[in-house]
Amino acid sequence: MSKPIIETVSVADQQDHGAVFPLAYALQTKQSTLSDMHEWIQSRRDQLLEQLAQHGAILFRGFPIKDAEDFDSVIRTFRLDSFTYQESLSNAVRVNRTELVFTANEAPPEVSIFLHHEMAQTPLFPSRLFFCCETAPESDGETPICRSDVLLDRLQEREPDFVAACENLGVRYSNVMPAQDDPESGQGRSWKSTLDAADTAEAEMRLDKLGYAYEWLPDNTLRVTTPVLPAIRTLVGGRRVFFNQLIAAFRGWQDVRNDPRKSICFGDDSEIPTDSMNVAIELADELSFNLAWQDGDVALIDNYLVMHGRRPFKGKRRVLASLVADDGSRLAA
Repeated sequence: MSKPIIETVSVADQQDHGAVFPLAYALQTKQSTLSDMHEWIQSRRDQLLEQLAQHGAILFRGFPIKDAEDFDSVIRTFRLDSFTYQESLSNAVRVNRTELVFTANEAPPEVSIFLHHEMAQTPLFPSRLFFCCETAPESDGETPICRSDVLLDRLQEREPDFVAACENLGVRYSNVMPAQDDPESGQGRSWKSTLDAADTAEAEMRLDKLGYAYEWLPDNTLRVTTPVLPAIRTLVGGRRVFFNQLIAAFRGWQDVRNDPRKSICFGDDSEIPTDSMNVAIELADELSFNLAWQDGDVALIDNYLVMHGRRPFKGKRRVLASLVADDGSRLAA
């Protein structure tokens, strides 16, 4: 059996808090098999997870991964508890390819998906994310990633009152879910799919259990507002992160049903200042690294530490995703 020759490589000159971002490993021989990759991951699994917690993102490049089944096998090699898309409260329309693997947001290619922590607008979210590039786009289509601990430090310098309000008040999110999936919108997942509900009674039961406020609209759409959620979280070890969905909601929650101006507020229902949000967006854009996909790339993202998004693209682009369950072990008491 041929053995993979794997080494760390630089895909960026960027360092955040003394850690290369992202960390990258590249396969140096074309003779290696998928089984070789499994063996390599198994022998370094704990080390890789420690590196992920330090760096926030790891890119695996040049490995022999061709399709969703190959990607699924790599995910299983890490021996992490999965978080299926069916059990999530995400707004995005996605299609399952295997039990653990689904397509990334199905929004049209011209639509930008702005920086966010996966499902941070809900009480249920994953701790880590896997992405895999099945088909690289003809052009553009990068995945921007941004360290939220670094962003919070910069925000503290520029907007201390805003940071204090985020920490003390928390935030609430509102959106309108359609009756049927709308793939033309980045927030187009239906209330039936989002809430795993067959009818309005089941939907209301799930919302009541999770502490949501809600209103049924005349066209059978559903307006929901979350309970108060943290906008800043403290991780084990004391690292503080700007863990929320504010940038994505403020910039991108707009379709025929939703208005970004009505999508976010502080936990006491007071308005979030536009000027402060503009500073947060400016800083996040400055800090972002654009991950330009190559076929077979796999990226492992720490969802507590790193935000991600999607640039518009041309041509066919197929990036797959998988979620890892959150057990709360990364959060400080």
